[in-house]
Amino acid sequence: MLKKLASHNGTLEVLSLLLVSALWGCTNPFLKRGTEGIEHVSKSGKVAQFLAELKFLFLNVKYLIPFVLNQCGSLVYYYTLSTADLSLAVPVSNSLTFLWTVLTGKLLGEHFGGKQAVAGMFLTMVGITLCIISSIEDAGAQS
Repeated sequence: MLKKLASHNGTLEVLSLLLVSALWGCTNPFLKRGTEGIEHVSKSGKVAQFLAELKFLFLNVKYLIPFVLNQCGSLVYYYTLSTADLSLAVPVSNSLTFLWTVLTGKLLGEHFGGKQAVAGMFLTMVGITLCIISSIEDAGAQS
């Protein structure tokens, strides 16, 4: 029974980390697009400039929606960290975030780096797979 529960929790943790990476990665290109035009905001004084930029961002739906989704990813991440193995959670979520960012950017028409980026994504997936396999084997050995 405990073994089945641990297996279920492990699957839930991996799915949570996939959700986190998707929320973080898919929102990155949209956040970048949402900030377009901020360079034209100009006020005298550092505080006035800062407040004007905040106003620009938080009244801009193209920025605000991806920002909220990105922060939802952070909430799921911190919740998952309470039960997940840190040596698995951090590399999986951060590496997959990069992949989601590249894929989403490509779908939006951005250039992603060609063959070198594809090689990097492949190596990233190999590394993540090795981390997950190692974590599964460690969990199996402890049972």
